[in-house]
Amino acid sequence: MVKKRPKIVVIGGGTGTFVALSGLKKHPVQLTAVVSMADSGGSNRIIRDEFGLLPTSDIRQCMVALAETNGESELLRKLFMYRFHQGKGIAGMTFGNLFIAALSDIMGSQEVAIEETGKILRISGTILPVTSDSVDLVAEYADGSRVVGEHEIDEPSHDGRMRIVKLSTKPSGRVDQHAAAAIREADLVVLGPGDLYTSILADVVISGVPEAIQACRGKIAYVVNLMTRWGQTYDFSASDHVREIETYIGTKRGLDAVVVNNNFDFPKAILSAYEKEHAKPIEDDLRGDGYRIIRRNLLSKLLYQKPRGDVLKRSVIRHDADTLGRALLEALRPL
Repeated sequence: MVKKRPKIVVIGGGTGTFVALSGLKKHPVQLTAVVSMADSGGSNRIIRDEFGLLPTSDIRQCMVALAETNGESELLRKLFMYRFHQGKGIAGMTFGNLFIAALSDIMGSQEVAIEETGKILRISGTILPVTSDSVDLVAEYADGSRVVGEHEIDEPSHDGRMRIVKLSTKPSGRVDQHAAAAIREADLVVLGPGDLYTSILADVVISGVPEAIQACRGKIAYVVNLMTRWGQTYDFSASDHVREIETYIGTKRGLDAVVVNNNFDFPKAILSAYEKEHAKPIEDDLRGDGYRIIRRNLLSKLLYQKPRGDVLKRSVIRHDADTLGRALLEALRPL
């Protein structure tokens, strides 16, 4: 009898989801990525404003993570990650984003274009936008002020120490039916890693997502970030992150597992650079109140090198994909 492969749904966007998928795809599992559609920075602003499409950068990263890595497929992976750094209007754009935009025009549907691009890259999994509605994130802060736009929240012009007291979207978006079904039917739902508000909760605040998570037949795991983020999680501990996640997904049923880094041997030069951005390693103050704690050395030995043409801020310290993948599989096992 063939053993059934567990269904794992990773909810998020950006580099964190890329890392989680890269680690998990090496194991016998069925993978689905549910991706945020609120990105409004860099080339995504052009994709949204000039092409009238949903942002594609997070979808592109998921495709690269799940693509085959042999022969021609490896060359395609590199092409899809290539970022132009010359030319007026095209500098900062990625080949992958332009490819999906062109194919959307040819096919007459961005949804079909995403599906066909997955076939071309021979991805081992499914990638679903969390919503087909065009939405912007709205953050309300402790002082009563509001900021509209994922990029404006991510790279704040205001005092980044202020806490976000409410995250929502404008207008209110509805969850994609396929995404909701995948979440409900998952053996494991993974939230993160990624920026708490602009990557993870950007999905959860879409109408219907918390209900789908609450109805999940399997387990729910959260991966804590490695570093705090100015403008989002200034001075947050691990328990602060968990508290926010459970507030937004609903408290009827909370998290089953939390994966957290236990290696604080960060390179000193890198820590100094982060300190200039008012960021620091996240303190592990978890006590396991109702959830299992999986502590691992999650630091990648490779430091991210930003390509030419990329004007956005990126995390230099990242999770190790292989270690994270194994830790998430552990969340599937009974206690």
